[in-house]
Amino acid sequence: MSNDPKSQPSFSSPQRFGSWVDRAVRTALVLAVVVMVNFLGAKFYHRFYLSRQTSVALSSRTLNILHSITNRVEVTLYYDTHNEDNFYSDIAALLGVYHDANKNITLRTVDYTRDPAEAMKVKEKYDLPVSLASPNAPPAKDLVIFAVGDRHVVVPGSVIISFQTVQMSPDDPGYDPKETRMQLLKKPVLFNGEVMFTSKLLELTQGQPLQAYFLQGHGESSLTDTGDGGFQKFGSALAQNDIALHNLDLLGLPDVPADCSLLVIAAPVKTLDPAEVGKIDRYLTQGGRLLMLFNYSTLRTPTGLEPVLQRWGVNVAADYVNDARSSGNNQVVLVRNFNGKTFVSPLSQLALEMVLPRPVMPIDQANKSASSPQVEALVGSSDTSTLAGDPSAAPRGYPLIASVEKKPAAGIITPRGNTRMVIAGDSLFLDNQLIEAAANRDFLNYAVNWLCNREQLLSGIGPRPVIEYRLTLTKHQLEQVRWLLLGALPGGVLFFGWLVWLIRRK
Repeated sequence: MSNDPKSQPSFSSPQRFGSWVDRAVRTALVLAVVVMVNFLGAKFYHRFYLSRQTSVALSSRTLNILHSITNRVEVTLYYDTHNEDNFYSDIAALLGVYHDANKNITLRTVDYTRDPAEAMKVKEKYDLPVSLASPNAPPAKDLVIFAVGDRHVVVPGSVIISFQTVQMSPDDPGYDPKETRMQLLKKPVLFNGEVMFTSKLLELTQGQPLQAYFLQGHGESSLTDTGDGGFQKFGSALAQNDIALHNLDLLGLPDVPADCSLLVIAAPVKTLDPAEVGKIDRYLTQGGRLLMLFNYSTLRTPTGLEPVLQRWGVNVAADYVNDARSSGNNQVVLVRNFNGKTFVSPLSQLALEMVLPRPVMPIDQANKSASSPQVEALVGSSDTSTLAGDPSAAPRGYPLIASVEKKPAAGIITPRGNTRMVIAGDSLFLDNQLIEAAANRDFLNYAVNWLCNREQLLSGIGPRPVIEYRLTLTKHQLEQVRWLLLGALPGGVLFFGWLVWLIRRK
């Protein structure tokens, strides 16, 4: 055998074997570390954000609902994922947080512009319209579909974002300085994703919606009226809480319907018939739930229910409150005093906008027992308030909304459970014009869910405003940014690459 060192193998067989074993062990260790990191990440997962502006935080109300869901929920985003105007990325991010909170919620995206075959399967599976020919069908694009078993609901993307039409300014993109006519811009103002998605999950996982009835026949506002004084948005707010609202004419019925989970009486301008009052009184005695709204315009027209409410411990004054200092307006009362010991405590940092509300005074009752009605003042005016009928009296706070709860006496079972009532001295703060003002809608959400004994929904706030960020650059600054992106950044990469090559060459 030649003794020439060049002819000798650089590694012996044992050395080569040891080298392969070493590599295998190192690779196995790396894979084991990766597996452990993934396991720990899945088990102790927590998402954090470097910026508050990019965070997606669910309200405690939504989290309570998500934690109660045991069904498997399939969510399909049927979207054009490359359209910057449909808020797809925001919607997908929000639903990603829903999935993180409950792994029973699965997500998938079908881009109907890039995968027509899969898009057709989605249309067939969920019976979506092939075209927009049907006026009553949701548009067959930009949809969020929630499915549980054989049931599904569709949320059109057009209702997830609320827009407002405003006049364009010269700084707005697309503004034409040569145009002499007024130029309008459709501006997004509210993101309703959490409100819409949570209500649909509730609808799918809680069975049939609760049934509520809206008393009619005495000049009450209409649920179909979209004008300022109408209650169309009121009905929509209840629907988002999985409560179906129907009109009710009590004169034509022997009693309040047996499936009534909530009775709404909104400022009747005519006195109720004694027979109707008797039916409502009987309904409350049986454990009924009542949302009663008064307002200043009916001061001289009693509803007929005032004596009934007094027996339950509440007196609605025939006067209204002025508090111009709270809002700078002689009619609007800005209410910030919430009872922190009641279901409205989460609203304590917010306010209600009410219009000349009437005081709703709890009546002190002697010899109260455990089965006596428990009356609480929920919301009150500030200490600078006065009564219109007695302006010379010293200013003080007045309760404007009260709650009543009565548990049946021991050994007695009522057909509907505990009696619950919310009586407000104003109805206008929940009409179409003012329901979106301040925390008015949020108060309604809390009130109806407390009345319907849905404790898991008594936390969290509703839709979030769309925050608009605008970066204004001069022409010189725009040129600098262009050179930075096109020249400096690629040049910097090439420079550092050249430095690495130079160092390794030496």
